[in-house]
Amino acid sequence: MPTYDAIGTRVGIRRPTDADCDEFLALTRASEAFHQPWVDLPKSRERYEEYLASRLTEWYDGFFICDAQTHQIVGVINLNVITRGALQSAYLGYWIGESFARKGYMTEGIKLVTQYAFTELGLHRVEANIQPGNLASIALVWKCGFQKEGFSPKYLRVFGEWRDHERWALLAEVT
Repeated sequence: MPTYDAIGTRVGIRRPTDADCDEFLALTRASEAFHQPWVDLPKSRERYEEYLASRLTEWYDGFFICDAQTHQIVGVINLNVITRGALQSAYLGYWIGESFARKGYMTEGIKLVTQYAFTELGLHRVEANIQPGNLASIALVWKCGFQKEGFSPKYLRVFGEWRDHERWALLAEVT
């Protein structure tokens, strides 16, 4: 049984390991079309290893969302560009396997990860930047208590194109 950093009613969150590569890649490959045009998921062992290495720095942290009963990986939530000092913030990145979408896993996972970010990592703010057409993702962060703060034209490069994003944030004192 895996060791979870936090566990809820239906999901647990835990750090990825080398041993997760095959299960992770099977999930990303099965979900590739589902995530178009929003995110380019790692689909090779090399990209998975790059992902793991990136999580081992002080600026990045990552969690697998796992079904609490089966321990199967259902999605990923990352805390990116963790900034300390006066800011105490991070950017949230996430995706779920297509067969697990719209079943409540990600809602519970985001709540666990943001609570972990606030209590264990001492962060003050978690921000999610979402392409305006990604209505499911916007509905998800809204359901998790995030507030829309603004709009950033050509904010992030996705699939080689600069894309507009809405800025949504959650503050520690709001949770």
